[in-house]
Amino acid sequence: MAYTALRIEKLTPHVGAEVHDVDLSQALDERTFKDVHDALIDNGVIFFRDQHLTPDQQKDFGRLFGDLHVHPAAPALLEGHPEILVIHADEKSKRVAGEVWHSDVSCDPEPPMGSILYMHELPPVGGDTLFASMYAAYEGLSEPMKRFVEGLTAWHDGEHVYRGRYGLGDEGKTFPRAEHPIVRTHPVSGRKGLYVNRGFTTRIAQLSRSESDALLEFLYQHVETPEFHCRFRWQVNSVAFWDNRCVQHHAMWDYFPQRRHGHRVTISGDKPFYRS
Repeated sequence: MAYTALRIEKLTPHVGAEVHDVDLSQALDERTFKDVHDALIDNGVIFFRDQHLTPDQQKDFGRLFGDLHVHPAAPALLEGHPEILVIHADEKSKRVAGEVWHSDVSCDPEPPMGSILYMHELPPVGGDTLFASMYAAYEGLSEPMKRFVEGLTAWHDGEHVYRGRYGLGDEGKTFPRAEHPIVRTHPVSGRKGLYVNRGFTTRIAQLSRSESDALLEFLYQHVETPEFHCRFRWQVNSVAFWDNRCVQHHAMWDYFPQRRHGHRVTISGDKPFYRS
């Protein structure tokens, strides 16, 4: 049978694309895998519609890209599947995952490479997810600012994010904390992107507290520039696959008290680095 390349439909110039003509429940042949991989590297986040995945099939798809990551704080809500993070909100929720711009578990010494969210249940309207290109954010800085931040590192801390978050007893538990470069070189594309986020980053190591707070706030607001973003409107059985090394995301919680439910698989990554 002749091979047909996947149809890739870009959503914005900087970030996001829909991938058509692939069934993620089936094993991908080598050329289809390469098309999906390349679409992720080229666009930062890719989306698939009308997928029908069991938990094992979702994990099998994730494992094509690396070992699966187990969340350091979330409870195991899906028996037999510790690698699956259940994303759920309803009329009882006090908060939801991803309400601020962030890169998943950036507090890990080796943060996740990517995340794959499969949505099962959605509110009648709302619950979109926004994605921001950290390549575009870095490239949008002035040359003097680029030179300044390229030599800096920042601390990413899980304590304030995870302590008491999931309603479980976590006394005596230590959450990850790590120091990463503010400008990160992508290990595949070789491009540079910002690597600080409002969710986890707490302090720039080389600056005083007041200097750090001011620069981080500037960078956070810069990341929120709409021209760096795409916005994905979910449908039931949609899948989003984002590259945490070069993309941040923000989950809109504009649908309370409606329900939103899905499963996320996260792929292990490596230690961030900067290469000039």
